[in-house]
Amino acid sequence: MKNKLIAPSLLSADFGNLQRDIEMLNESQADWLHVDVMDGRFVPNISFGFPVMKTVQEHAKKFVDVHLMIVEPEKYVDEFINMGADLVSVHLEACTHLHRVINQIQDKGAKAGVVLNPATPVILLEDIIKEVDLVLIMSVNPGFGGQKFIENTYKKVKETKDMILDNNSTALIQVDGGVNLDNASKLFGAGADVLVAGNAVFASENPAKTIELLKL
Repeated sequence: MKNKLIAPSLLSADFGNLQRDIEMLNESQADWLHVDVMDGRFVPNISFGFPVMKTVQEHAKKFVDVHLMIVEPEKYVDEFINMGADLVSVHLEACTHLHRVINQIQDKGAKAGVVLNPATPVILLEDIIKEVDLVLIMSVNPGFGGQKFIENTYKKVKETKDMILDNNSTALIQVDGGVNLDNASKLFGAGADVLVAGNAVFASENPAKTIELLKL
């Protein structure tokens, strides 16, 4: 059966009521909790790090998916896994030794994902596709929430799906950026397994209902 997983992004949550929002997600049909970590170097923004991750660890009851938008992620992946990350994704563009970092994450007991920016071609995954547990396709340029969805994403998802099948890989495909009720179904149809949704969930009047509708 095809996956239709929703991973609400805590980047769009109310940081003054983070525990409340996490508990809402625990009770909703959300499958994963997505944590975006930005360093102000790899991307032009700074989000949050270990203090917020500690709150997530204390209250989350679901699979915790950490997306590192940082340089030298190998310096920090162990600590994020120690603080409850079930999956850690790193950018292909940020890793000089990508295979080594993927192995580091998996050896620590977590799932490992590789992330592609919008202008990074899928073909660059060819030598790593059988090693990773997830491929995250960025459908906006990383660094800020609320950006417009890039239409070329559908093509990249299909290309990634073909590569996964051609190589007998078990990797899931995740899409992050501008996901909403208008494009979720089409993304699942193109081959996506997991959709990250931030503003679409937390800016809605009924976040739990929106999560339910995204899965249809």
